[in-house]
Amino acid sequence: MCCRLVGNCQVGQFRLNKMGGGGGGEGSKGDKSSLNVLSQARMILWMTRGMTTLLLWICVVQLLTVGEIWGPRLLKTWPSCYTSKQSESIHSSSSTFLESKVYLPPKRYYKNNGYLMVSCNGGLNQMRGAICDMVAVARYLNVTLIVPELDKSSFWADPSDFEDIFDVDHFIRSLRDEVRILKELPPNIKRRVELGRIRSLAPISWSDISYYHNQILPLIQRFKVVHLNRTDARLANNGLPLEIQKLRCRVNFSGLKFTPQIEELGKKVVNILRKKGPFLVLHLRYEMDMLAFSGCTQGCNNEEVEELTRMRYAYTWWKEKEINSDFKRKEGLCPMTPEETALVLRALSIDRNIQIYIAAGEIYGGERRMAGLAAEFPNLVRKETLLDPLELGFFQNHSSQMAALDYLVSLESDIFVPTYDGNMARVVEGHRRYLGFKKTIRLDRKVLIDLIDRYSEGSLNWEEFSNTVKVVHADRMGRPARRVMISDRPKEEEYFYANPYECLDS
Repeated sequence: MCCRLVGNCQVGQFRLNKMGGGGGGEGSKGDKSSLNVLSQARMILWMTRGMTTLLLWICVVQLLTVGEIWGPRLLKTWPSCYTSKQSESIHSSSSTFLESKVYLPPKRYYKNNGYLMVSCNGGLNQMRGAICDMVAVARYLNVTLIVPELDKSSFWADPSDFEDIFDVDHFIRSLRDEVRILKELPPNIKRRVELGRIRSLAPISWSDISYYHNQILPLIQRFKVVHLNRTDARLANNGLPLEIQKLRCRVNFSGLKFTPQIEELGKKVVNILRKKGPFLVLHLRYEMDMLAFSGCTQGCNNEEVEELTRMRYAYTWWKEKEINSDFKRKEGLCPMTPEETALVLRALSIDRNIQIYIAAGEIYGGERRMAGLAAEFPNLVRKETLLDPLELGFFQNHSSQMAALDYLVSLESDIFVPTYDGNMARVVEGHRRYLGFKKTIRLDRKVLIDLIDRYSEGSLNWEEFSNTVKVVHADRMGRPARRVMISDRPKEEEYFYANPYECLDS
């Protein structure tokens, strides 16, 4: 229609030009009349062009608006040059984004008492527990928490920041109805820190929440910002308000999600394993750092014993130097060796053909120490054997990110068996309880070492050994139970994150 109007005007202008160019036969009146008609035609032409331009802009705006609303839906079925996997990835990320926008919890508004900075120490799962504790402390004190700083100076020397391992935006948004979390200090507070107007300290281990209210909060109110430079096991396992315990669980099971890259790679490993049937995750804590720290040298040759001893003395913050390995082993304080582990798994009647995923770093002694386990259970796999080296390339030299992959696979396994009760073993055990009391075999190392030695000496035959092992572990499979409390020895009692029964449906 617009084109028709423009065309008609152009024809009219052509006719008028012909009329105006006919000479002076009509006199001055004819000339004036022709000029009037010509100016009117030109005005109509410009008005038409203006209206056309305006209509076109309105159409563009409308199309853009409709595209924003309906575009993603139409694109789902519209053929494109993307591959199906790319399309699924795009739509998945879009729906995740929209979902997070829709289901964001409302912000909690409160009078801010100041800012809390925390530096975590230790490995991934030690830091994980600390992060949960510090969120609970910040909530209780009504302060603003700055995204925790991760340990980069420990034995593992992992340079990863919080956002390299955890989804930092999810962490902040998902907990905003409990506590305000910022990625960095506001400029005016940051200036105070730069000028040294800050208090930095290590909280007392296994402290009650009242310690933070009576000792830490006054410091925050005085200095505006306090830095807690050690955060491992700084909050008691027991005797805390129920809402604090539930918040610790919420952070652990919901607030702390790994980055999408780690999550996707973890899912890929699980899918590869699932295609071949059920699988067991063996957290074989038999790496060099664990043996050096614990002083446990069972099965090591003289050169290895000397190497482990040198390493223990090299790390000044490892307080215990002179260690009796045999005594610690008999007390059940050593990680089980690969050879001992093979005997125990056999005694528990674990199917020798089951896939066993080794969730660990490099096993000390390498293939020599793994030979007995591999002979009994030939389907041993690791992330390095299941994934392409290029897929793991980004994670190399980032021990916490590699541990995050093992954590995800451990959660999904049919059976989880840790050979030592370190931080990963305990945190995974608690998480598996939360996921429906999935089977986790907690090895009673003190009893097992006695049984293994008696079997090796010949005082027990195989049937006696196997039956006794099964009886001992009948109630150590991760089933519902109250947490073991030792009020005067919190370090020896059951860890909150291993059995957070306050948060479990049992």
